[in-house]
Amino acid sequence: MGNQDNEQNEQEPRLFTLTEAERTRREIEPVLIEAIELRKKLAPLVEELGAISARIQWVGGSLVPYEKTARLRFEHDNLAESLKTALERIQSTGCVVKDLDAGLLDFPAMINNEEVYLCWRLGEERIRFWHRQNEGFAGRKPIEPGDTGPDNPIQ
Repeated sequence: MGNQDNEQNEQEPRLFTLTEAERTRREIEPVLIEAIELRKKLAPLVEELGAISARIQWVGGSLVPYEKTARLRFEHDNLAESLKTALERIQSTGCVVKDLDAGLLDFPAMINNEEVYLCWRLGEERIRFWHRQNEGFAGRKPIEPGDTGPDNPIQ
């Protein structure tokens, strides 16, 4: 029974009004910043663990710094778990993380009876752009006042 509900949710993504998207954006911005920081801390650990494992294959296990490796692995796993949690928290709102490094988020919405994405990038003071679902960041268009004014709100 529970699985059916999940499939239903996947097929029909939540649609945001501009107001809801903006409210959600403000709530999750600190989580996004945290996720970006975690990803930055994780990258060198992934590299170092990769280098150790390559060295093991090269020279066998005799010269492995086990304590250091265990510490790196522990730190890596903690960071990876925190990053996963942060990303799940962002995605649970219904918004889509398009590019974590750029801090790029998309919010599914309807404009003129067409499903589109409201698009926001970290550093922008509010959501001011949208693009069609088959277009990416390069296809962003400014949200016209008419699209979001009280007379003709985004549905």
